[in-house]
Amino acid sequence: MKARLHIGLVVNPLAGLGGSLAMKGSDGEEVRKLAASLPDADLQRAVERVVRALQPLRIAVQEGVVRLSCWAGAMGESVLGELGLPHITLGTVPCGLSSADDTRRAAGTLVDSGIDLLVFAGGDGTARDIYDAVGSNFPVLGIPAGVKMHSGVFAVSPEAAGELLQQLATGGLVGLTNREVRDIDEEAFRHDRVRSSFYGEMQVPGEGRFLQHTKVGGRESQELVAAEIAAWLVENMQPERLYIIGPGSTTAVIMEELGLHNTLLGVDVVRDGELLASDADEATLLQLLAEHDGPATIVVSVIGGQGYVFGRGNQQLSPAVIRSVGQQNLVIVAAKSKITELEGRPLLVDTNDSELDQSLVGYYPIVTGYDDRILYRIEAVE
Repeated sequence: MKARLHIGLVVNPLAGLGGSLAMKGSDGEEVRKLAASLPDADLQRAVERVVRALQPLRIAVQEGVVRLSCWAGAMGESVLGELGLPHITLGTVPCGLSSADDTRRAAGTLVDSGIDLLVFAGGDGTARDIYDAVGSNFPVLGIPAGVKMHSGVFAVSPEAAGELLQQLATGGLVGLTNREVRDIDEEAFRHDRVRSSFYGEMQVPGEGRFLQHTKVGGRESQELVAAEIAAWLVENMQPERLYIIGPGSTTAVIMEELGLHNTLLGVDVVRDGELLASDADEATLLQLLAEHDGPATIVVSVIGGQGYVFGRGNQQLSPAVIRSVGQQNLVIVAAKSKITELEGRPLLVDTNDSELDQSLVGYYPIVTGYDDRILYRIEAVE
C-alpha cells in the first residue's frame, strides 16, 4: 500500500527534565550542564511519551500507509529504532546534548524534505524553537513532554496525539486551527512570578467535529456553508493579489460576495474587487499572470462524490497556470459533507502532467466554513 501520510519527528531529549529537578523548566545552560552528568535512565520522559504517541501507528507504518522521517540520535532516530518502526534519518547530532539551534535546524530540514506534518516532543521552549524554524503556515503537532505546556499546539496527551495521527492517516475529518505558542519566563517563574507571553501561532490539526459552526436541523446546509466560506475568503483577500476563481457552485458564491458577475462553469479573474476576466481560457490566464507584478492565488472547489480538485471541468487551470501561480498559493474550498462523502478516499488531481500531479500530492488545508479548515490528503490519479 502506498504511503499516504509523511510525518517528520523531532524530539527534545531534555524535555521535562527540569520538572523532576524542581527547576520549573528545561530551558537554559544550567539544565543542560546538569543533564550532561545524569545517567540515560533519567533522560527518558520525552522518549516514553513519544512511544505512547506512536504505538497506535505501528501497523500503519509497517503497511506503508504512514512514512516517518526523523532527526538523528536522541532527537528522533533512537526512539523510532526502539519502536522498530522503519524510517528515514536526516541530519546529524553534535557531540554532547542537543540545543535549541539543533531543534530549529532539524525542524527546518524536515519541512524542506517534503513531510506533510511535523510532530515534536517537548514543552513551550521547544514549541518556540519549532515556530522559529517553520513559522505559522506549516501544520505541526506537539506531544506534551515538557515542564511548561501553556501553548495550544500540544495534544492533551500522547495517546490523543496518536489518535489524531491515526485519523489523518485513514482519511478522517481532522480540523486545522491556529493555536498560540506561549512561554513563561523560567527565571521569573523560579522566583514565583508568572510571566507568560504570546510568541506566535502555528497550524495544528485537531479532532474534526462535523458541522462545528453551522447546523441546520442536524444536517449541513450547503448554501449556508458556501456563504460562510465566501465571507471568510473575501474578508481575507489581499490588495494587489490576483485571484483566479475556478468553476463550481461554492466558488460562485465567492463572486456573489464580491458583487461580481460569475461564470458558473468557467474561470474568472479578480484583483482588488475588480473583474479582470470572465470565463477565461488558459491563454488569457497565462497572459494575465505574465502582466501581473505580484502574487496570485487559485481558488478551486472539489467535485462532489469524485473528489477531483484539478482535471475535471477546470482544464483551463492547466499545468502551466498552476506552476505560474505556485502550488503554495492554492486555496481549496469544500463543504465538510463533500469530504465525508469520500469515506476516507483522498482528493484527486489529474492535470495530464504526471510530474506536476506527483508534486501536488500531500496534505492541504481545506476551507470548510468561516475561519474553519480541515487537513486532508490529495493523491494523483494513476
